[in-house]
Amino acid sequence: MKTLPRDLSWLRFNARVLQEAQADTVPLLERLKFLAIFSANLDEFFKVRVATLRRLVKLKKKTRAQLNESPRRQLKAVLAEVQRQQEAFGTTYREQLLPALNAAHIHLLGEAELTDAQRAWVLEYFNNSVRDLLSPVVLDGTLHHLFLKDQAVYLTLFLTGPRAAPAKGKGRAKDHAAERVLVLELPTKRHGGRFVQLPADGDERYVMFLDDVVRVGAPGLFPAYAGVAVHAVKLSRDAELDIEEEVSDDLLAKIRSSLAKRATGYPARMLYDPAMPREVLRALKQKTGIGDEELVAGSRYHNFRDFFGFPSFGQAGLLNPAWPPLPHPTLPRTGSLLAAIGRRDHLLHPPYQSFDYVTRLLREAAADPQVSAVAITLYRVAAKSAVAKALLKAVKNGKQVTVVVELKARFDEESNIYWAEKLQKAGAHVIFTPPEQKVHAKLLLITRREAAETTRQYAYLSTGNFNEDTAELYTDHSLFTADERLTREVAAVFNYCHDRVAPAAPFEHLLLAPFALRPRLNELIDHEIKLAHKGAPAYIILKLNALQDPGLIARLYAASKAGVRIELIIRGIGCLVPGEAGLSEHISQRGLVDRNLEHSRVYVFGNGGEEKVFVSSADWMTRNLDRRVEVAFPLLDETLRAEVRQLLDFQRADNVKARDFDNQFILPTPAGAPRVRAQEATYQWLKKLKRRP
Repeated sequence: MKTLPRDLSWLRFNARVLQEAQADTVPLLERLKFLAIFSANLDEFFKVRVATLRRLVKLKKKTRAQLNESPRRQLKAVLAEVQRQQEAFGTTYREQLLPALNAAHIHLLGEAELTDAQRAWVLEYFNNSVRDLLSPVVLDGTLHHLFLKDQAVYLTLFLTGPRAAPAKGKGRAKDHAAERVLVLELPTKRHGGRFVQLPADGDERYVMFLDDVVRVGAPGLFPAYAGVAVHAVKLSRDAELDIEEEVSDDLLAKIRSSLAKRATGYPARMLYDPAMPREVLRALKQKTGIGDEELVAGSRYHNFRDFFGFPSFGQAGLLNPAWPPLPHPTLPRTGSLLAAIGRRDHLLHPPYQSFDYVTRLLREAAADPQVSAVAITLYRVAAKSAVAKALLKAVKNGKQVTVVVELKARFDEESNIYWAEKLQKAGAHVIFTPPEQKVHAKLLLITRREAAETTRQYAYLSTGNFNEDTAELYTDHSLFTADERLTREVAAVFNYCHDRVAPAAPFEHLLLAPFALRPRLNELIDHEIKLAHKGAPAYIILKLNALQDPGLIARLYAASKAGVRIELIIRGIGCLVPGEAGLSEHISQRGLVDRNLEHSRVYVFGNGGEEKVFVSSADWMTRNLDRRVEVAFPLLDETLRAEVRQLLDFQRADNVKARDFDNQFILPTPAGAPRVRAQEATYQWLKKLKRRP
């Protein structure tokens, strides 16, 4: 079966991110942010995927033989593509963005470009604001091992030649102190950022990397040496926790241990300035134990993720126009949200509409004396979580609060542990997910005593996390409902999380992984195949972050062969190869990268003219289908179903930000077709939605 390897597919996605940095239609400072996103993505890729491949390469030959594909061959292909993208990244930065910044009267200066007056200012700034933050370490015989922190930028200092001239007639004696190698951590956090703004000159604005400020001041730190050469390095460490392979019962202790290991994990990549002297690189390798296979020649500067903090100099025209969160057409701006949800279903579309409706609902539930219980799944929790604070308030007010906390949400474990412990100490019933099964579903259930001693349940089901920070950037769909057909099954999901006993019978409405999601998807695809065999219209539209599962890919290939029309909108990993004669000729694939991160998942099945539309937390990856608790929920309200289909249709029609499988921009067809940018069209369409009772 023809598929694209997962890691190469992901690298294609990151290439789309780089295309946004290259596009002159994107506001200039936003292009710098896409450089930061590309860099951050690649760091994580090395820490997780490349580190995993390197571990696989080191397995015994007999063990490697059990793998479907040679990890050595995969690693070689991945590193070759990374090198190609890194070269394109450097060209984009040097030949496109720096000249564009200059044209916008913003000058990112190196130390060699300073005027005498600017150099004097920078030297004074260094001595007053930077010098005391530096802690150089000498790489000499007294240092047995040098530990470099994960993801921090370090500067090496190569000191050469005593400044004093040798005695007359004696020549230059060999002096081991004449050459020294030192390393210091660039104090980005303690300094307050990576960039230093210099005084403006009229309309001209100037800024420097903190690295270059250190380069200007470094000679003054070592007046006895004639030469002080400064170069940068950055280490990325293995961040794959492999918790699924562990067997300890105390998962919380394991996570703590894994977090500690992450900081000291095996080196996955060390980027270094190719201009670095060989003596310095040799000393680094000797003192850190890093081998040649982890060395990657980078550039003069590392950690381009720091461009998230690049100053805007008040130039709003160089940023995206503001899209303030829109008021919701059916949820009240003040007053009871529970009452509104009790009357009808509502769909929320962050970030176009405010996530504040979710935190408002939690605060209302915490304060409502008729609410008896709140249950929620937490996968990624914001550091200053308003969601968690509302749950703490609910506990304080005597509600029964159940919190299913995912401790293995990569790179968010620390925040999750903090809030889990805080909630547990307050009296909440905190359920930690078992090692072998992540809970990725996004669910909230509120139980309220109503009139005549009855109770009613209110649910929130979403594609996105209960995280106010990411809700400002990630596009998601969320359903507020009191429909008993759904709330009853949501309650059963929480019962499973608590008891770990599989539901006695398949749900009628929710598709629940790891039990019924895969078989139900297979049934839905097979139904479209049967329709196609009968000559009836048959189609499937899928919007996913990732499509990787071999079984479902094979099913989609079979559907294409039967004549089912399949449209894929894939943000990230897409292992299915579309448009292949005799295999996937009825399948098309596009991906969107724009100012917001596409995060929602939507499954549409034609169903003989009575469309079935599901919104889900689950991508079509083996881990989501078989090793996680995931939920796909149907839109039972016809108006809301049409609403999601309209937003999906904007993405299907996008001819501005859409790329095909090969990352080629999709041009308007036929000639003269209107310009459609899906995210902009979504915002404007939601803005025009009139308030409905």
